[in-house]
Amino acid sequence: MEPSSQFQEIDIRLAEPVHGQDHVRGVLGVPEWWPTGERVAIVFAHGSASDLEDPLIVTLCRALTARSFLTLRFNFPFAEAGKRSSADSPLVLERCFRAALNVLGRDPAALPARLFLGGIGIGARAAAGLVADPVRADGLFLLGFPLHPQDKPALADPEVLFRTTSPMLFIQGERDRRCDGEALRRALRRVGAPMELYDVAEADGHFHVPRRSGRTNEEVQAEIFGVLSNWIARRLRGPGIAP
Repeated sequence: MEPSSQFQEIDIRLAEPVHGQDHVRGVLGVPEWWPTGERVAIVFAHGSASDLEDPLIVTLCRALTARSFLTLRFNFPFAEAGKRSSADSPLVLERCFRAALNVLGRDPAALPARLFLGGIGIGARAAAGLVADPVRADGLFLLGFPLHPQDKPALADPEVLFRTTSPMLFIQGERDRRCDGEALRRALRRVGAPMELYDVAEADGHFHVPRRSGRTNEEVQAEIFGVLSNWIARRLRGPGIAP
């Protein structure tokens, strides 16, 4: 933990109970001197086989909080209930995401001025659904976006991306079995919003790399942080900034 930052565990109340739970847990990363400065908030959602303690999300939140961004990571209801894989519908996931966003408005004096949303896997798809609804966001970051069922690129479902107007960053593993690279590129040709795509060499959908790659998971996490933080910095400077 950065000595200049505070990480607070919070309860996020749901609009209605799911799996017998009326709330989910979240962790708010509050940087030093918040809410002075640009007041930028970044909200992360986890994937189908993890929770808010996903090592990649924890690493990114800690590093971004150290860069003076307010961060929030949270559990989806299935994770809060201890289920090991997603048992929640897209509607439930999006409602939970909205409940997490409501936390950022609890203190009007500390309301973020800029907002970035995203996640990993189903968390990324839920974030895209919110922005398409629409929820106003300065940027949408999609890590391991699940474009199609595993190993079935012919069943790609990119519709939510076509309805999104916020700038998007895709970070995909080259070996992601739920997002064929060529299928994604075909879909992105029809996306009207500004977007960027970054491929992580030899990584799977969870951004793990094989031992033969010569890289550690920590090195991959640092690579992803560099891509994400640079993209956020460009979006904050203005939409006309080239990559």
